[in-house]
Amino acid sequence: MIRRTPLLVAATGLALAFAATGCSSSASSTATVDSGVSQKADAALKEITGKVLSKGPNGEAPSPVSAADLTADEVAKVKALGATAAIVMHYGGNDWATAQVNGLKAEFEKLGIKVVATTDANFKPDKQVSDLETVLTQKPNIIVSIPTDPVATASAYKKASEAGAKLVFMDNVPQGLTAGKDYVSAVSADNYGNGVVSAHEMAKALGGKGKIGIVFHQADFFVTKQRYQGFKETIEKDYPDIKIVEEKGIAGPDFAGDAQAAANAMLSKYADLSGIWAVWDVPAEGVMAAARASGRQDLKIATEDLGKNVAISLAKNELVVGLGAQVPFDQGAAEARLAAGSLIGKQAPAYVALSALPVDHANVLDAWKQVYHEDAPKELKDSYKN
Repeated sequence: MIRRTPLLVAATGLALAFAATGCSSSASSTATVDSGVSQKADAALKEITGKVLSKGPNGEAPSPVSAADLTADEVAKVKALGATAAIVMHYGGNDWATAQVNGLKAEFEKLGIKVVATTDANFKPDKQVSDLETVLTQKPNIIVSIPTDPVATASAYKKASEAGAKLVFMDNVPQGLTAGKDYVSAVSADNYGNGVVSAHEMAKALGGKGKIGIVFHQADFFVTKQRYQGFKETIEKDYPDIKIVEEKGIAGPDFAGDAQAAANAMLSKYADLSGIWAVWDVPAEGVMAAARASGRQDLKIATEDLGKNVAISLAKNELVVGLGAQVPFDQGAAEARLAAGSLIGKQAPAYVALSALPVDHANVLDAWKQVYHEDAPKELKDSYKN
């Protein structure tokens, strides 16, 4: 499991203390903040920290990331193979995808595995099928990928498996493929848990009361469905005075633009709308744009994924109130190790998951380092308001 560093824990503890006493900037901007709600949400966040709430695509229980570990002898065996790998992405337009690829490439380099191709399908299944066909001409030993659509791409992945490539999936698994037979493993963040985290963050910012909207991903995409379910079910179960009054789906590929249009419609329809949840950081950027255009700087936005623009908003204590972050660099490294192990006959669990990381204003700088394995960029540091 991913554990918080002492500095991160301390920063989060400071955030909790501020929230409980109503002293944070975000809390002071909401007149209806109820310290009882903040305490309840903080207790819930503490309870789930380090835990995985999600099941795998086929209902699998999660295995810890340590299941991907390799011994020194195993690493030596892998290096001796001179293996190659290809990374076939669904979409490369955000910080999550960049970190995932960086984690994969860094770990493959340590293992002596050469990356021969990195592709971006821009969320188009037909483009991803074409990418897979092109990649296969290079005969990689490993393919690490995230399917754009579990049905439309299934036959292409089946073909890759039959050609001898070891497949490791990020988050989503093609329909009809079997772990241990057609692919090695699927590695994911705790997406249901990330949805739960963002629900508690939203509830704290609203003081447990208000009308909110939801911008969800309108696609057959396992992990974004998990996020939506985690958020919605937590709000409905734990915070009955927060009412979800509107839900709008977006299909992309212009996720920011589509989310902005959806948020504009919600804000026009509900003058008293208090908050909007967006399914990941790029749609959240669209919601932020809609809020600014509508003069709604008081709108509370919760989301998933610690992208740079939502991180800056958190640092400034403006609009974005909290989120559940994945750790994509670590996820990519785990995928590389699982794939490498399969080359020497090592068995892998069907589903490996990494726990959600709660992020708010107080811990955003430390969280950035944990998520991306590098210091927060200057723009983010300069944006931070004490």
